Order: sequence, then C-alpha cells, then structure tokens
Amino acid sequence: MNSTIVITGDDKGLHINKNIYGHFSEHLGRCIYGGIWTGKDSKIPNVEGYRQDVLEALQRIKVPVLRWPGGCFADEYHWKDGIGPYEKRPSMINTHWGGVVENNHFGTHEFMRYCELLGAEPYINGNVGSGTVREMSEWVEYMTFDGDSPMSRERKTNGRDKPWKVKYFGVGNENWGCGGNMRPEYYADVYRQYQTYVRSYGENKVFKIACGTSGHDMYWTEVLMKQAGKFFNGLSMHNYTWFSEDGTWDNKLQATGLTERTWAIILTKAVEMDRLITAHSTIMDMYDPEKKVEMIVDEWGTWFKTEPGTNPGFLYQQNTICDALVAALHFHIFHKHADRVKMANIAQTVNVLQAVILTEGDKMVKTPTYHVFEMFTPHQDAQALSINVETGNWTTDGYTLPSVDASASKDKNGTIHISLVNLHPSEQQKITIDVRGLAVKGFGVKGKILAGNSLDQHNTFDNPENLVPQNFTGISSEGTKISVTLPARSVSMLEVK
Repeated sequence: MNSTIVITGDDKGLHINKNIYGHFSEHLGRCIYGGIWTGKDSKIPNVEGYRQDVLEALQRIKVPVLRWPGGCFADEYHWKDGIGPYEKRPSMINTHWGGVVENNHFGTHEFMRYCELLGAEPYINGNVGSGTVREMSEWVEYMTFDGDSPMSRERKTNGRDKPWKVKYFGVGNENWGCGGNMRPEYYADVYRQYQTYVRSYGENKVFKIACGTSGHDMYWTEVLMKQAGKFFNGLSMHNYTWFSEDGTWDNKLQATGLTERTWAIILTKAVEMDRLITAHSTIMDMYDPEKKVEMIVDEWGTWFKTEPGTNPGFLYQQNTICDALVAALHFHIFHKHADRVKMANIAQTVNVLQAVILTEGDKMVKTPTYHVFEMFTPHQDAQALSINVETGNWTTDGYTLPSVDASASKDKNGTIHISLVNLHPSEQQKITIDVRGLAVKGFGVKGKILAGNSLDQHNTFDNPENLVPQNFTGISSEGTKISVTLPARSVSMLEVK
C-alpha cells in the first residue's frame, strides 16, 4: 500500500509544549515504593533513596513535568503525614489501591527533590475530596513561602531552608468520582473557594488547574468554563484507552494475546482522543476564544486487565508494541491540538498501567512506550509543521483505521523531525514524503524505528531488549522527496537536515 505525505517545511507552526511529554506518579501499587523510591538503606543501587536505574532512565527521556501524589490517592492524602523524621510519620491505609499500608516515607520533600534530580517541573495535586481549605493553603505556603511564617519555619525545621518553585497546582482530582462524587455545579463553587487560598508567594506564580472531565462528559466542561473559568489557568481531562467484550470495566482485555480484531479496537479507542479534544476545545472556545485556559490531559494511556498473579489493586500490566503505537498516536494528536493542549501526563511512570518502566526487585525493563518517549524527545519545544497525509484505510471486523499516521516539527536549529506510525497489523507501507518550502535542493535523512514482529511483542526481565529501537535503513531521498518503507506495527522517527 502506498501513502503520500506533504510537509510545509517553512511553516511557522504551533509550539509543541514540552509538557505534552509529562508523566504521572501516584501512590499506587509499585509506582513509588519499589519503582521510584527504595529508601537510602536499600541494597538496590540508589541515589539518596531513589532507584538509580529508574532515575537515569527517566533523565534520558527528559521528563519535563511530573504529577503527584495522585490520582484518587490525592483526595485521601494529607500532606503533613509525609513530612518530618520517618519514624514519626503516621501510616495510613491506601483504601483506593489494594488496601495496603502506606508509611508516608515518600512525601513532599522526597517528591520535590526527585523533580530536582530529574530536571522536571513539579505538578502537585491537592486534596479537595477529604481535605480542607486550610490544609491546601498551608501546603502551598509550606512549599513556596520565602519569609517567616509557621509553615516556612516548619519547612526549615525539616531541612529545607529555601522555598521550592511550584508552578503547577491541581485543585482536586476526579471530583466527579473518587474525589467526592460531586456534580459540576457543586465542584465549580468548591473550586472557586479552594483556589482563593492557593496563593502565589513572592516570585512563585501558581498555575491553577481545575478538575476537568472524564473524557466524554461535555456538560462538566461547559459548567466549569461558565461558572469558574476566570479562576483557573488550566482544565484537566482524563481519558483511557481500554476495551472489554461485554462493556464492563472489570473484563478488560489482557495487554498480551491480541488478535487483529482487538488490535484494531484498541487503536480505534486511541484515536478517539482527537474527537474528544476537538469537542471539549469547542466548548472551551465559547467561553475562552483567546485560548488563555490550557487543556491539561493529565491522565491518559492504555488500561488493560492486571497481569495474572498480581494484586488487582496495583494495576500492573504488560506493555507491548501496541502500547507504543497508542503512545505515538496520542502525541500526534496532542501536536495537532497544540494551541489548546499544553500538558499531558501518561498514566503512569513506573509499574502502573501504561508504564514507561517496569521493575522487579533489582531488575528494570524499559517498555516499548519508553522507547517512543525516547525517540520523540526532538518534538519537545519544537514547532509543529503543517502536514497532509494521504493514505489508504484498512478494515478488520468492522473497525476501519488509516494505514499511516504522521507528525512533523522543526527544532530551533532548523532540523526537521518526522514521526511515522504504521497502524496496519500485518502489511508494510510505502510512503513518499515531500518536504516543501525549504531553500535547499536536497538533504540528509536518518532515522530510528521500533517495529514489532508480533502484535504483542514486549520486553521481559529475562529479555529486556527483545524490542528496542533500531537504525532505520528503509529510507532514501532525492531532491525534496523522501521514500520510506515502513514495516507493519511500527513507530519511526526521521531526522531531516
């Protein structure tokens, strides 16, 4: 099958905010404990108590922003339980995720230090569901006030003299569900109240994020924009890629063992994100035509059935080439909507849902999703270029999808990067790419490719490099045109100079 892609190389384009490549770390399963944090006394190599292998892997993909502590956990988290000497921190039951004991050893100081080591902006999610206005207000004061106050004195007592910079602060999480089962009208009023006391101290200017929709609830977005829009800088949206034969949440697909039919269903669910963003953006435009309010897609990714033999409350699932395509397609959609979407946070960073990293004891695996993040780093903070893709469709059991999807950007040095996805489960695609508008007669092209030899190829602790990016040899160029043969089930990134 042949496809044609036309790219306008001299296009000014939309700015692709690097925060679109953000991450989400919740106190859920083994994301924090055993994933990010081992403690300083662990035999697993660590840096100040943080797993060294995970830290170094995340540094390589340039994590721009990290959301914490949840998620549903955020609305039962009381931040004062997670400060001070470890032996004095009270334990709690993580009622949302597995009913396990949370010892609160990973708290505010540990999270903020981790962001410093990563070079990432912290995104704190405050507790509206079971917390108080005072509790949230004091947390912001504790972290950011540069002066003498009860909270700043307590921060200094706990070892941090200078305040941190905290730009992003979420006022509640999923308040339509686990964050309080609120109606949008009620949450809009609660949000207005709470945000009043989320203050910007000194040079720290807080970017306030309101709890947005569960994806398909357009009414929630309209109520929030109408009744509280002038009080927030960002509005979140959550949408997961999942499917079950009977439509029930508990009978989702397993991540492995996909057929061409279930492959098509999952990718169909993934590209639905484009329609959802368009619909919510249209509502936001009614109340914010200048697009001052940013859309923050702070939970997205695949949600499969938990791996057999694991705690069902830990949401541990395998990660395959299918997950890699889901990630790439989402990034392309976020690029397309870069005028409104300014941050996105994959759920989640380690050992939970569509994780970029899996750990087991002292072993670590980079998932196919990790490799997409790694390949796509050149898109961060680049300018999205105008692109037109003409491709055929393929159909399986009534599900129809395009064969090829693509996105292109130009970095500050003028280098163009083109990311390509072959969605077809079994056929390669021949693509002609015409890069127009450049004052050159030819250029050099090189690339990387991640291609699965099956619908569920993945990495394991015994074979951690079963699926890794390879140098892409199926490329040729003449003049301003590039010819590419893209294997089935693949994601690639081309560099054009």
